Amino acid sequence: MIIFQSVSKIYKSNSHSVIALDNVSFKINPKEFVSLVGRSGAGKSTIIKLLIGEEKPTKGRIIFGSWDVTRLKQSELYRMRRHIGTIFQDFKLLPEKTAYENVAFALEVSGRPEEEIHELVPKALEMVGLSSKADNFPRELSGGEKQRVAIARAMVNNPDVIIADEPTGNLDPINSSEIIKLLLKINELGTTIILATHNRDVVNSINKRVISLEEGQIVRDEEEGKYILF
Repeated sequence: MIIFQSVSKIYKSNSHSVIALDNVSFKINPKEFVSLVGRSGAGKSTIIKLLIGEEKPTKGRIIFGSWDVTRLKQSELYRMRRHIGTIFQDFKLLPEKTAYENVAFALEVSGRPEEEIHELVPKALEMVGLSSKADNFPRELSGGEKQRVAIARAMVNNPDVIIADEPTGNLDPINSSEIIKLLLKINELGTTIILATHNRDVVNSINKRVISLEEGQIVRDEEEGKYILF
């Protein structure tokens, strides 16, 4: 369960203040697939940063499972983040590691034993259809394949939630469609998915819940929503 309770985020500089989020409240239930949509600067990235504890809200509370994210110390944040997998637009793969090693790295930093790593990594690569590319380096993979490695890395720890931040931003329509199908498949297996995107076609093809943001406020929250901005 994810809860934002009257959350605001204000960035202050010497001369002025910027309201990134303005009194935002919503709830995401376990196993939901939710798209966050809105123009650049609408507040999508701020919500993600606040949820993973990268930044603190100016006011309000954020709950993730049994954690009150707004009150967590740095040492406690690490434990919480193990329950969240993140996928980025620019993949963020380590260039000198193979696909296998990139996925394994997520387990290594979590302190998993070697035996578990050898068992879990091939399963994750198989899930995203990349078993045959395990020994390839990122430079030897297409954009779609790189994003599949990133998805395997995000899900190998079996997180409760996967946050996909513009995961199709650098992909063509065919690869974008394949990535979304993969996220839907992971969602069907019981993982909550939060998709932040500008891609109207992607959102309209999913037919799941859509939260629309405008100037830091929620302007629409629909169960089977579409990408609608005025």
